[in-house]
Amino acid sequence: MPNKEYTLTMARYNLWQNENLLAATENLSPAERGKDRGAFFGSIQQTLSHIYWGDMLWMSRFAGTPEPDGKIPDSISLIDSWDKFRDERKAFDKQIVQWAHEVSPDWFEGELSWFSGAIGRDITKPKKILVIQLFNHQTHHRGQIHAMLTSAGVKPNDTDVPFMPERFLSL
Repeated sequence: MPNKEYTLTMARYNLWQNENLLAATENLSPAERGKDRGAFFGSIQQTLSHIYWGDMLWMSRFAGTPEPDGKIPDSISLIDSWDKFRDERKAFDKQIVQWAHEVSPDWFEGELSWFSGAIGRDITKPKKILVIQLFNHQTHHRGQIHAMLTSAGVKPNDTDVPFMPERFLSL
């Protein structure tokens, strides 16, 4: 089950992989980033936007950071400026790493309650399960982006946790 060390490892992995995918998109035109490629959220850019929205939502619940605007259907339209998005994404990923450093080991023993707009009711779940959800959600949708990039002729770098560069392990 998740604990502080797992959370810190996955927060570092998240930062590494978001940098990986954003670097892989650098040579794509805005039209190529926005092209509907048949993924659940359509395009590379819309899927990146949805991941960011989901991360902001979970971190608002975990750490009291600002909650993103809108509901799931709105989650695909957070990106107005690509350059601004890249900067904001990297800064937010560093916030997730910082939270992972600061979170108390005792925090994982509790439960979290919230109203789910996705299913329209109140939910209470163990925090350990919800930490898994945060990182699993990212990985799931980044896999979709990886497939879309591959179909666009772009090859992202490694994605395997054991190959995470040393510079991320020391964050």
